[in-house]
Amino acid sequence: MARGVPARCLRCFLVRILLLLLAAMLRPSAGQTNLKSPQDIQVYAVNTNFTLRWNYTGNDTDVTFSAEYRWFEDFEPSETEWKELRGCQNVTLTECDFSSAITKYDDIHHLRIRAERREEVSPWSSIFEMIPCFIAQIGPPGIELQSTNGVIKIKVSSPEANQDQKMWINDLIFNYNLVIWENSSNAELRSQRIVPVQIIDDLAPDTTYCLKVQAIIPPESQGLFSPTHCIKTTRKVNDLPCATNLSVFALNMEFHLHWNNKYKQHISYNVQYLFAYLKMLYDDHSMKWRNVIGCKNITDTQCNVSSVVTTVSGIYLRVQTMGEYNKSCLSKEIKVDPLITNEIGAPGIRLDISDALLHIQISPPGGSQREVMRHHYDLAYRILYWKNSSHDAEGIQMKETKQTIGTVPNLTSSTLYCVKVQAFSKAYNKSSPFSKEECIKTPGDKILPLIVLATFVTALVVVLLVAALLSFALYQVYDKIKYVFFPSCQPPLNIEGFGEQVFISPYLSATEEQIENCFIIETTITEANQIDFEDYKHSKQSSRDSGNYSNEDNSSGSKVSEEMIEKGTI
Repeated sequence: MARGVPARCLRCFLVRILLLLLAAMLRPSAGQTNLKSPQDIQVYAVNTNFTLRWNYTGNDTDVTFSAEYRWFEDFEPSETEWKELRGCQNVTLTECDFSSAITKYDDIHHLRIRAERREEVSPWSSIFEMIPCFIAQIGPPGIELQSTNGVIKIKVSSPEANQDQKMWINDLIFNYNLVIWENSSNAELRSQRIVPVQIIDDLAPDTTYCLKVQAIIPPESQGLFSPTHCIKTTRKVNDLPCATNLSVFALNMEFHLHWNNKYKQHISYNVQYLFAYLKMLYDDHSMKWRNVIGCKNITDTQCNVSSVVTTVSGIYLRVQTMGEYNKSCLSKEIKVDPLITNEIGAPGIRLDISDALLHIQISPPGGSQREVMRHHYDLAYRILYWKNSSHDAEGIQMKETKQTIGTVPNLTSSTLYCVKVQAFSKAYNKSSPFSKEECIKTPGDKILPLIVLATFVTALVVVLLVAALLSFALYQVYDKIKYVFFPSCQPPLNIEGFGEQVFISPYLSATEEQIENCFIIETTITEANQIDFEDYKHSKQSSRDSGNYSNEDNSSGSKVSEEMIEKGTI
């Protein structure tokens, strides 16, 4: 008999050994009596219904039985005193129902029982320890059946639908398993998982089918089957062909629904969806289907349904075939679990070489859905790289990383390296195709670049030295030219511009010097006048020696001489 262990009961196991020791210490000693103690105590629990059963081997008559209990809450012995177990006092049978006495389903309980006859009592039995939620079995669910248009509609109710006290956390934790068979001598049983409101199709018309249902708490806890129900199917009255073979193809979170229709009638299609969580409810969801935007009144047998697929919850899809005279037919439903149905596409890669490393830049698959893919799939990457020879790939090496950047060290110079990358998800056991192969060649030997660098530096130094020497030579030439044509020395102020004569540089050639024209005048003069004239000539010669020359023409010079002669004759 399979039993489940809800999560809230796990804490009880931590103190199990301690409580066993405590129970042994508190076990009562046997008293002096002729009555035997009950033996083989067992508790049978279905949901919140508890039955205590035991064996009694004594031959005594008029014997009754009474039981006591205590419980331990939150790892502390909050109720160590034994109390009478309601429903199990002075019973004459070897079982009793004590469901009303148990209200703490996840606490440890101790039970004991003894035999009684008037004033005589037997010793207490050994202590039976239990955790109600651990030993309780899931009860059978309730079912309602309806036969319509060649199918059977089944509505399931929770195993605890009609109970005030509930053993399980809520009704939504249950899954349901259906077993159905044709009511005949050689019938084959068919089993399938169903939701609380389910349509059972693929049935023969005018045929009686029997079925039963059990509730399940994933992953292992299986409950009791419901009583068997039988119902007869009707004939299908819809003549319009329905869409068949619904399938979903998904790549990088892009979902496309495809279907078949082998009839060539003028028909159109509506693709409808229903969020999967609505089917987990116990309400009728038949009126909650919605049309997919862009997939209404289409004639093609495929449509993009990505707009209604989310990663939060799965969805159900179906196709409604629309024909003339408002006839329609609903296809079978198909469930889409997005992260399971979706396939991972190949990633993109880009190669670069720097710092003696091969850098591999990985673009996650998914395009605009990259973040959704990386977050939900927790993608990792498998990198294959090798040296590409003239014949074929050799020495393939592999490394895995969760980063989108990978590096390959210890590269060989002047070698062509090729790389391809695959994305994969361990959680969903999915992997993508390998990316397109990319190759890159490493640079040549490092000695040649060093030689080139040394040559460049040497040439640069030589050029700088030559430029410095040339600059120095040009400066010297410039300095001489400036000294010759633009002297820094100026003549004294007392002779500057004297007689407005032009300054003649001593560096000029003799051909460029101005030569004063002299004339000899033969006349009879007195000795005194002759002396004065000689004085004048001497003054003139001194003036010429000093470098001060007159700018006046020859006529001016003759005029001055004549005036001085006239002064001498007067």
